[in-house]
Amino acid sequence: MATNTVNEGGILRDARSRYQLRAESGAHGAFDAEVSRSGKTPRSEVTVRRGTAPAWAASLLSSGEDSVIRERRMYVDDRLVQLADTVLPASVAEAAPQVAQEDTGVGGIISRMADAGLTQTDVVEDVALIQASADQAAALGVSEGDSLLTITHVGSTADGQVVEVTRHIVGPGWTLRYGVPLS
Repeated sequence: MATNTVNEGGILRDARSRYQLRAESGAHGAFDAEVSRSGKTPRSEVTVRRGTAPAWAASLLSSGEDSVIRERRMYVDDRLVQLADTVLPASVAEAAPQVAQEDTGVGGIISRMADAGLTQTDVVEDVALIQASADQAAALGVSEGDSLLTITHVGSTADGQVVEVTRHIVGPGWTLRYGVPLS
């Protein structure tokens, strides 16, 4: 399994290993580990609030309860490369309170959920193209209406409970790598 994380100056998001290596060298999540492995410096600006799940996440959550919403602006060195919004059911934050903190510690929210017995055993990621809104374009350095990739991550426990929905909007320079076992 290849572990390189930069493709001609870009970022390689390798779904085959990113969740297992999320705490590598003390990283605070998969993004930190991927960027650090490339020799670059990851940084995130995080805002956490409680509220109603946005429409794009509400239909994927199994309950209508209040949510914890983590809005992140993610940087490689000083370049903003990703907007990532995570929505967690409030019950997940009650079981794993650190997920509602700006700094979730080594391994990030997936590790904090696992510590609380909410291990993600099933992950589905949908990748789609969207047209950049004015705000997204300004943030990611593209023109309004340009195509951007979105990755919608839905993480569930062994009993089928959806514990995380994250929408990643990535700027230019990303390579997404997925693998499919054939045996």
